[in-house]
Amino acid sequence: LHLSAVKLAELHSDLKIQEKDELSWKKLKAEGLDEDGEKEAKLRRNLNVIMTKYGMNGKKDSQLVDTNYIKDGTESDTLDDPRLEKLWSKAKTSGKFSDEELDKLWREFKHHKEKIREYNILLETVSRTEDIHKNVINPSEENLVKEEILHNKHRELKEKLRSINQGFERLRKVSHQGYDATSEFEEPRVIDLWDMAKSANFTEKELESFREELKHFEAKIEKHHHYQKQLEISHQKLKHVEGTGDKDHLNRNKEKYAMLQEKTKELGYKVKKHLQDLSSRISQGLQHNEL
Repeated sequence: LHLSAVKLAELHSDLKIQEKDELSWKKLKAEGLDEDGEKEAKLRRNLNVIMTKYGMNGKKDSQLVDTNYIKDGTESDTLDDPRLEKLWSKAKTSGKFSDEELDKLWREFKHHKEKIREYNILLETVSRTEDIHKNVINPSEENLVKEEILHNKHRELKEKLRSINQGFERLRKVSHQGYDATSEFEEPRVIDLWDMAKSANFTEKELESFREELKHFEAKIEKHHHYQKQLEISHQKLKHVEGTGDKDHLNRNKEKYAMLQEKTKELGYKVKKHLQDLSSRISQGLQHNEL
């Protein structure tokens, strides 16, 4: 796959979560608790997202261009959306952003691109399910269950689309005006969660508690970013030392690289699991609003 050290660590974290979710599902299925197959369908969608994200779905054009702003800069990747490309170009040439802020803004753009990708995968899944459902001649209890599954998927699509629209408006505002010094959060995923939480059915006390948890979550993400950067630097040093023939120096660098790799994997897993839990809580609050 020709993935960088950071991307390999991310892939490991994603697959670890997928494996854990599949083991949980197998237990549920054995107990007869996934009769409608919705949890199995969600697992397949998640796996499809992972395979598409890391270029493992057999499509040559589906793999993200592997980039790291430490090594390659942001110019080597594309956003696959003319509106995003235009906003990014405007932000780069505006003079309103420091190099560090541009790195942060680029992460927001990439995060938005991933949200659109996941939405399109879910949309394709729903379309296929609807086509199958329309071809069924005789309605039955099983088909009524499938209608409920479709309803849930449409609700998920609605939530994702709302998040995409909110995210684009934020990118448009930040690209034109620069970062607000009083902004509460900086990490794209945390900003998304906070915007959604404010729309969910939370009391003031619950919302304040959620705000504090998001602060801890953002600190965890920042720590993960730090280790990702250190891992990439260590990888570059290791490649350099390999060409010198100094075995002692090489062994020391290999040990450091292995340590950073494991720490990055561990933190990546914790971040993604925490994100999964927070997203689930917000989703329940939004569903309660609709009821």
